[in-house]
Amino acid sequence: MLRFGNRINQILGFETRIDPMPRFKDDCMNEPKEQYDLPLQPLLSREKSTKAASENISFRVFVATWNVGGKSPDSKLNLDDILQVREESDIYVLGFQEIVPLNAGNVLVIEDNEPAVKWLTLINRSLNKANYVPLRGPRSVGSPEGSLVFPKIKLRKASKALRTENKRKLKSCNCPIGLERKNSKEFCFRCPQSQTNENDISSEDDEDGPNGPSSANSIKYSLVASKQMVGIFLTVWMRKELVQYVSHLRISCVGRGILGCLGNKGCISVSMLFHKTTLCFLCSHLASGEKEGDELRRNSDVIEILRNTQFPRICKTSNSRVPEKILDHDRVIWLGDLNYRIALSYSDTGKLLKERAWDTLYNNDQLKIEREAGRVFKGWKEGKIYFAPTYKYSLNSDIYAGETVETKSKRRTPAWCDRILWRGSEIYQLSYERKESRFSDHRPVCATFWVSVEAMEDGSKRR
Repeated sequence: MLRFGNRINQILGFETRIDPMPRFKDDCMNEPKEQYDLPLQPLLSREKSTKAASENISFRVFVATWNVGGKSPDSKLNLDDILQVREESDIYVLGFQEIVPLNAGNVLVIEDNEPAVKWLTLINRSLNKANYVPLRGPRSVGSPEGSLVFPKIKLRKASKALRTENKRKLKSCNCPIGLERKNSKEFCFRCPQSQTNENDISSEDDEDGPNGPSSANSIKYSLVASKQMVGIFLTVWMRKELVQYVSHLRISCVGRGILGCLGNKGCISVSMLFHKTTLCFLCSHLASGEKEGDELRRNSDVIEILRNTQFPRICKTSNSRVPEKILDHDRVIWLGDLNYRIALSYSDTGKLLKERAWDTLYNNDQLKIEREAGRVFKGWKEGKIYFAPTYKYSLNSDIYAGETVETKSKRRTPAWCDRILWRGSEIYQLSYERKESRFSDHRPVCATFWVSVEAMEDGSKRR
């Protein structure tokens, strides 16, 4: 884990602790290792004044991905540990896969938004705690004790109730004079499959109402963007006081999977200008399967997502550097169930798990192999993995599926399917870990970053 000196702790005003590594039935975990060394300068940059022009300031960004296996959460599910609420971040990027079962009804007919509203409700409860403002609807479902209420409202209404800023302002172009386009590689990609809607920024109405920003001013974290595409759900939250520095907010969806573009697999991307730096967050669910050659289908998904994701041009200035393609952003974080497997047999993988031979397992990880060969994610980074494979578990159990007679039919070779990668300069990873929830056959994976952005001149507000 991250190692800090006492001096840095004093400057930053927080303590660093090493969380105990999770244990399993076969006790196949290593002892914690020191993982990341963070340069001093980005840490100290938060202490600087924001009055100087072109100054960089850093923010703590928490990222989590979780395949929830088509299960809808109940009101007893607590996300505090997964979201690490005791170590508060400035920005939360939370991606889910399979929030609904990937059946023909959900893929081909109508999208079920009810689970997405439930996840927003649970996130809101964990992030806003003392400032928690419950969502209300004409019909609500809560726990028997009444501790939490799941509103029976549409996703767009729920999203609007959790925002502190009007969506039109988040989408608006208000580039300062003199914002220059950086020299960047020009991409010739075209996007025939891109499902981009300029008006579909966070799945809610443009108008403010009784449940809009005026009633959300007391919350600590504001919803900035949320989008569902069949089973994929991406949501971005920020400290309320930071939302004023967001503009050019756009969302693009690219479907993969059944019939090519219906979205049972695919990617949701959120683009924004934060201060004077362009950010892009992607949540994807790539092709499944553990047969030899299936990794090539996942590679193809990545290539097509990069090719077909196209953000609409909404900037009013001719010299704007707000990008329309993923790779043109200053900082990019990609999270999701990437579905890459361990290229070993079930029995060989099981033996290595019992021997705690983590390096051997990781050296046979398909994503590592494909990246090092330059076939996918060229130029991207990923932190070293020091946690056990996150898939596939028997439900409500710490045992991998297939280890018992009852689960043999559902056996899969354990794998690190759930991953978080990043691209760009001035991004420093503080932690990379899994969390222990038995809710799904996947374990959630979390990462924390320091992300440096170019501050606005004179610390002025955009609005």
